[in-house]
Amino acid sequence: MNTLPADPALIDSRQAAWRLLVTLGLVVLGNSSMYIVSVVLPQVQAEFGVGRADASLPYTLMMISLGLGGLLTGRMADRHGLMPVLWVGALAVCGGFVWAGMSGSIWAFGLAHALMGFVGSSSTFAPLMADTALWWNRRRGIAVAICASGNYIAGTIWPPLVQHGVETIGWRQTYILLGIFCGVGMFLLALRMRQRPPLVTLTPANAAAPVLDRSRPFGLKPAHAQGLLCVAGVACCVAMSMPQVHIVAYCTDLGFGAARGAEMLSLMLASGIVSRLVFGMISDRIGGIRTLLLGSMLQGVALLMFLPFDGMVPLYIVSAMFGLFQGGIVPAYAIIIREHFDPKEAGARVGAVIMATLLGMALGGWMSGWVFDLTGSYHAAFLNGIAWNLLNLCIAGWLFWRVRQNALAR
Repeated sequence: MNTLPADPALIDSRQAAWRLLVTLGLVVLGNSSMYIVSVVLPQVQAEFGVGRADASLPYTLMMISLGLGGLLTGRMADRHGLMPVLWVGALAVCGGFVWAGMSGSIWAFGLAHALMGFVGSSSTFAPLMADTALWWNRRRGIAVAICASGNYIAGTIWPPLVQHGVETIGWRQTYILLGIFCGVGMFLLALRMRQRPPLVTLTPANAAAPVLDRSRPFGLKPAHAQGLLCVAGVACCVAMSMPQVHIVAYCTDLGFGAARGAEMLSLMLASGIVSRLVFGMISDRIGGIRTLLLGSMLQGVALLMFLPFDGMVPLYIVSAMFGLFQGGIVPAYAIIIREHFDPKEAGARVGAVIMATLLGMALGGWMSGWVFDLTGSYHAAFLNGIAWNLLNLCIAGWLFWRVRQNALAR
């Protein structure tokens, strides 16, 4: 597939801004399946006659496939350009939704979501984040945050629309219509992604961030530093997935109904859009590792707030707080990689860490359902998420301490 050649003059240009807008649309369409599966969870559980943990498996399969697929689609985008990869992704999103809408068992439903994750959503996640980082230099943090916020825009738009569809025409018909709309939309937007990214001068994103030896990120071997970031990514997203995946089911159990839960999920993710943009500006000023540490602390506070409050109005407020506090965590990993690791390895390393965060979302979605089945309460599931968040906080704090020690040593 022919692509237009790279032009370094395009960095931070008007064309880069238009490309970022197209990228945002692709992320919104390609990641639609990540959040609507939690909306239909009560109906799917009832129709297929399975437990809460089994009903959570489609989400788990989708997130695992999304993480693994990011490595494949990222490598294919490097080799062939984004447009053909996005076309294949559009076909997978359309086919996956239609397959899920016609599925006759929970396993067929889950495999359909695995297809959407592995080929569909993965084409509009890590590859687009890596591509965006290459089109921006001075405002890389906010650009990556805008790209990543498309994920939460999808979570804001689609849950209430799908809930309305479930109530009017049923979840199966809603899935089929959504698949056609998202697949066609992705195909058309992909036509605007022929241009190869320019070669970015990889200077630190901000003057305040310490310049470290990129051959020894955080004063560690690259493999060790990468491993710690991957563990941190799993831990933060196990905690993050608990409210995002189970808020609809939680509200149903409390007697508020699935519609109220879908509204809380939408509010949570709408707040996450604001959070990602604000944290993007913050990361341009204080650097990625400080942004990760701040986001981890705030996410822990928000999770704690779910424990004492289970009324409808307090849950709306806490859901908004959770979205505002945790939205900047995942984009911070991409910034950390660009600041501390060899630029020639940035694409592969960003893909690996993003894969770890998605595996954490997958594990957390299933684990929360398993804890619920085991205890009959979401209280223990929230405590489990808090424990994983503490692990992330410890790793982020230790890496920040390493940065400070290395800076003082200079």
